[in-house]
Amino acid sequence: MKLVVQEFLTLDGVSQGPGAPDEDTSGGFTRGGWFVPHLDEAFERLAAEWLAEADAFLFGRRTYENFARDWPRMTDHPFAGILNGLPKYVASDTLTEATWKPTTILSGDVAAQVADLKRQPGRDLQIHGSARLAQSLLAAGLVDELRLAIAPVVVGEGRRLFPPGTTPTGLHLTEQRTTPAGVSVHIFTVTGTPDYATYGGGE
Repeated sequence: MKLVVQEFLTLDGVSQGPGAPDEDTSGGFTRGGWFVPHLDEAFERLAAEWLAEADAFLFGRRTYENFARDWPRMTDHPFAGILNGLPKYVASDTLTEATWKPTTILSGDVAAQVADLKRQPGRDLQIHGSARLAQSLLAAGLVDELRLAIAPVVVGEGRRLFPPGTTPTGLHLTEQRTTPAGVSVHIFTVTGTPDYATYGGGE
């Protein structure tokens, strides 16, 4: 399977709390819900296309608990059948039981277990949100593709997908589009170590 990270970001790189003011208030974050005003039908169609490519999902504990609370009750939503029905994996050393079936808890050496999952046949193993998990797997060289949906807003605080100290990573842009509501979508394949060069200028 291909490991795909799908993230909502602000223009200043914040990934925390895109969906609601109370979605993630950790660290005193008070500016959640910044992505919702920029949702439109075009982005929802794109999200449905991405979801249709999934054969399994991988979550961090916090995102998993939010999804497990909400999605089993949203049976009339067009995404519910896929999210509720496909295999799910959650990386956690604290969870002892996963009630959102079918779910497998990954503890201990998560990177090694994700590498094993990637060797299984299939299409996308998708990470939705779960920025800390995405950061660790990017550093481990396991992420194959980034799908970034950047909202036209600056929030000025919050947890960033690429904080200082992020592992240097080379990317290749394979697709870019902008929705009518102004969300800029960038899809990158991960190429490994970045290239560096010196600009020679014109003569």
